[in-house]
Formats: sequence, C-alpha cells, structure tokens
Amino acid sequence: MALKSMTGFGEGSAAGSGIHITVELSSVNRKQLDININLPRNLVTLDAQAQRLIREEFSRGRISGIVRVTTADSAAGSVTIDEKLAAQYVEGIRKTAKKLKLSDDLGADCIVRLPGVVGVEQDALDADHVSELLDQAMAKALRGLSRLRSSEGKALEQDLRMRTGLLEDEVKVISKLASTVTASYREKLFLRLEEAGLEDLASDDRLVKEVAIFADRCDISEELTRLKSHLVQTRKLFRSKEPVGRTLDFLCQELFREINTVGSKANEVEITRSVVAFKTELERIREQVQNIE
Repeated sequence: MALKSMTGFGEGSAAGSGIHITVELSSVNRKQLDININLPRNLVTLDAQAQRLIREEFSRGRISGIVRVTTADSAAGSVTIDEKLAAQYVEGIRKTAKKLKLSDDLGADCIVRLPGVVGVEQDALDADHVSELLDQAMAKALRGLSRLRSSEGKALEQDLRMRTGLLEDEVKVISKLASTVTASYREKLFLRLEEAGLEDLASDDRLVKEVAIFADRCDISEELTRLKSHLVQTRKLFRSKEPVGRTLDFLCQELFREINTVGSKANEVEITRSVVAFKTELERIREQVQNIE
C-alpha cells in the first residue's frame, strides 16, 4: 500500500425526490484530524453523520467541506421581513441625517439592503431522505478525495525512497571513515612527537593511554547501529497498510538526534562533510513527511 498525502479534493452528488445534494471536500496537512463541514442551516443536525463518514476514512489532516442542497422548486421557502429592526434602522438613520443636515432619501430599496432586515426561511426537508442522499454524495466525494491523496502519496513515496537511499549512502561513508579515525590520530600524534625529537613512543604508556581515550571518545559505533536500524524501519513503513505519518516524523527526529551525536564526536573532516550532507537530506525528508497521513 502506498503512502497517502494529506492534500486533496473530492466532489460528489446525489439526487432523488426533487432534492439534489452536492458535497465538496478539500484537505490540507494537520497533525491531528480536524473536520469542518458547512451545512445548510436547516440540516445542521446531519453534521455528526458527515463527520462520522469522514472519520471512518481518514485519520489526519484538516478536512473542510461544503454541502449544498437544492430542490426542484427553487423558490421553496418563505421571505421574512424584520419590521422592528427596519424601523430601528430608519429612526437611527434619519436622526443622524438630520443632525448632519443631509437629505432624507430613504426608500424601500435602501431598507432591504440593510443587514438582517430580509431573510429566507427554508421549508423543512425530509431528514431521513436527505440523510440517505448525503451518504451517497459524501461517499463519492470521499472516494475522489482518497484517490487524489493516494496519487500524491505515491509521488511523495518515490521521493522519500530516493532520499532515504541518500541517507543510507552517507551512513556507509561514515562507517568506512570511522574505522580509520583512531589509526589516523595515532599516526599523526606519533609523527608530531618524533619531529619534536622524542623516541620509543610505542612503549610509552602515557601515549598508549591517550590514544585509547581518544578512541573511546570518538567511538560512534552505537550511533551508526541505531542510524542503520532507523533507516531499515523507515523503509518498512513505506510498505505499511496503516497511516504512518506520525511514526515517520518520530523516526526523523531520532535520525537527527543520532547524526547530531555523530557530528559532535567526529574528529575527521570527511565525516563532518557526510554529517552535513545527511542533515541536509534529512531536513528535506522531514518537510515531506509533514504532508503524509
């Protein structure tokens, strides 16, 4: 199963008995699952149903939705006029106009444009029938959203596999260089002391102890073992059938912690260069992982 992105769009519709429902869903990345569905005022009781359908399909991302309902009789509903509110508007406007010495040119066309004066009350709909149509439209929208998230997820997976390979290459380089660090340090140390005129260096216990302390301080074998293990786990997650975004994010943090330790222990220029290259690619991976479900 390929990875899934958290970005996508889906649309679905259903119709029956003079009612037509359209559902539009869009999603973006978010650490948790955050759902916001905009339903017509007379159908807000179906919000729980819509959220349940989405939660059954997805586990992460901010999912926004719009549900539109139209009826065969487009004029279904009644117009309401808030006469009390309109009177308050007129009284206040005329009082202000008189104070400012303005002409009184209020007309019906001005009043109907005032906020809250004119409203439309939709006739009640058959909730059971609308619920069935919502299920159908939502299912189509979810399939479309899921397809797009899967399609983008495949592209992300290809990129992550390639970049994981680059991390593995850098670990191999570091492992090879790490085995030569102590010998290189010993050779340079002895060379400098010989140039200073000292002899019988190999039998000097103080130098042997110094080399041993250096070798222990620069030992990164444990960090390399953990880095290799984390990279193996990363590749396994690419084949998982479950959402793995959070786990991949955790592994990225662990990889960064281990490579940071390697960098702090490194006493070799080439190892430092590989550490920098590793961190650069790891940061790119972390950015991509933020968009994986």
